[in-house]
Amino acid sequence: MTTATTARMPVAFVPHGGGPWPFVEMGLDPVERDTLITYLQSLAQLPPETPRALLVVSAHWEEQVPTLMTAQRPPMFYDYYGFPEASYQITWPAPGAPWLAPRVRELLAQAGFDSAEDPERGYDHGTFIPLKVTYPEPAIPVLQLSLKAGLDAAEHLALGAALAPLRDEGVFIVASGVSFHNLRLFRDPRAVPIAEVFDAWLRDVMAKDAAGRAEGLIQWEAAPLARTAHPREEHLIPLMVATGAAGSDAAALAFNGTFSGLRLSAFHFGA
Repeated sequence: MTTATTARMPVAFVPHGGGPWPFVEMGLDPVERDTLITYLQSLAQLPPETPRALLVVSAHWEEQVPTLMTAQRPPMFYDYYGFPEASYQITWPAPGAPWLAPRVRELLAQAGFDSAEDPERGYDHGTFIPLKVTYPEPAIPVLQLSLKAGLDAAEHLALGAALAPLRDEGVFIVASGVSFHNLRLFRDPRAVPIAEVFDAWLRDVMAKDAAGRAEGLIQWEAAPLARTAHPREEHLIPLMVATGAAGSDAAALAFNGTFSGLRLSAFHFGA
C-alpha cells in the first residue's frame, strides 16, 4: 500500500562515527564529539513533517540480495567489540516497520533486484548509534535495508533510484556510513592528510549535477588515495544509495568536521 504525503521527504547520508562513541568514554576530543552530536541532533528537523517511517541503509549489513529487517520489535545487535561493558547495555527500542517491507520489495523488483527478509536481525550500530542521538525517544518506525554483496557502486546507485518513490510516501531515507574508514590508521596521525584529500575529492564530486555525481561515484576508486581511505568500501557505499534516491536533487554539504582528527562529511538531498 502506498500513501501520499503533503511534503516530499529528504535523503541523508550521515557519518556514524566509530563504535558506541556518544554513549561511552572513548577519549575523543570533546569539541569533535559535541560537534557531531549537534549535527546528528539537527537531523530530526530535516524532514518537513514527521516521517511515516525511516528507511535506514547501514554500512554494517551486507547480504547476497538486498534484505529487509522485518521484526516488529527489532532487538539490539552489538556488532562491535572491545568496548566498556556499558556499550553492550545501550538500548534504542524503535518500532520496526514490517508493513513497509512489501512496498520496498515491490520497488526493488520493478528495478530488477531480487530481495529477501530477515525477521531476526536487530539494529546494528550503524543504525542505533547515530539515530539514538537524532531520535532519543524512538517513536518513528524503522525499516533497515542491507547492502548487496559485491558492493558495486553502480548497482547501489540503481538500488537507491529504485527507492526514490518512497520519498513521496512519507519515508525518510537515511544512509549511514563514513567518508573515511581505515581502521588500521585510526588514531594514526598519518591518516589525517589522507582523509583530507579524499574528503575534498568527495565534496567536489557531490557538488556536481546528478550525472556528474553518479559518474564520479562509480569511478571512486580512481580518486586520490581512495583505497587508503577505504581499503574496503562498505562505509562509502551507503552514499551511493542515498545519491541514487536523491535523483536530480542537489547535494547539500550538511556537516564537514573531524572525528578523531579525520575529516568526515554528511550530505543532504531535497531539503
